[in-house]
Amino acid sequence: MKPSQLSELLSRTIPAGLPVLVTGAPGIGKSDIVAQAAQTAGADLILSHPAVADPTDAKGFPWPDAQNGTATFLPFGELARALAATSRTVWFLDDLGQAPAAVQASYMQLLLARRVNGHVLPDHVTFVAATNRRTDRAGVSGILEPVKSRFVSIVELEADLDEWCQWAFGAGIPSELVAFLRFRPELLSQFKASADLTNSPVPRTWSHVAQLLALSLPPAVENHAVAGAVGEGAAAEFLAFRRLFQELPSIDGILIDPDASDIPTKPATLYAVTTALGVRATVQTFGRIGRYAVRLMDGGHGEFAALLLRDCVRREKKILQTPEFIRIASGPLGSLISGSGVAS
Repeated sequence: MKPSQLSELLSRTIPAGLPVLVTGAPGIGKSDIVAQAAQTAGADLILSHPAVADPTDAKGFPWPDAQNGTATFLPFGELARALAATSRTVWFLDDLGQAPAAVQASYMQLLLARRVNGHVLPDHVTFVAATNRRTDRAGVSGILEPVKSRFVSIVELEADLDEWCQWAFGAGIPSELVAFLRFRPELLSQFKASADLTNSPVPRTWSHVAQLLALSLPPAVENHAVAGAVGEGAAAEFLAFRRLFQELPSIDGILIDPDASDIPTKPATLYAVTTALGVRATVQTFGRIGRYAVRLMDGGHGEFAALLLRDCVRREKKILQTPEFIRIASGPLGSLISGSGVAS
């Protein structure tokens, strides 16, 4: 399931009060998507980490009543917050698969009967849980069968390059990093479990690379830091691509004279140029960018022309109403535009 599909699912299950379990590799964005879905639904978020919890966290703390010679369970922490919730609330059980069996079992009554030890959850509290897979070597021993069956659906999240790029433009990710992952899409999410102290290239670690690049570190330090973020192999490829990116023809030059500027021939350079131009797209600059896109099409690079136009529209939706875009859409590029989801 792609991130957009998971978001769509959660947009329906959260208001309906239906619990969902999300699985996937580390660093793929499970927690961020759940948090965003809660925000979109206008819900408060209660975040629990069962991996470091005790069964009493989900059951309440046993407390003696000396006068009656009995005991009761007093809610505290996240359980107390959930029981006291007065508006729509998402109770997110993150890394549930890392929790001991006793802790997992302590949530069973809450997930199905929505009550525990005489305490009843309000109807507007919805559970969402997330876990890595057993093959990820993330300390996941599995999830108890009775716990799994209490979720209405178990879905696996997978990274999607196009959706990641759309997020990246809005998150201020450097254009050279976006262009590189378009050139080497298999490196967006290439998690490999290892006992060594190394990282894998996944969406989370690529965002760490973006943060490192913003520090303007000395080259030797930056090289080691990037390798520590995504692993030696992915870092070497990205840093080589980045050197190519820094040697590109002037993007300002293309914007000044799109009719005379060179059209690259190598795929890596085409990804770099089109991504860099897309970042500069505005209603004011689109006329010149559009002329360059037409030249890309005429030069046999229609897929890059469509990619460039898609980036422009994502950057500024008003471009769809410009005379230049309408003219391009009615020409030979029209079929590529409609097939690439430019207007979506």
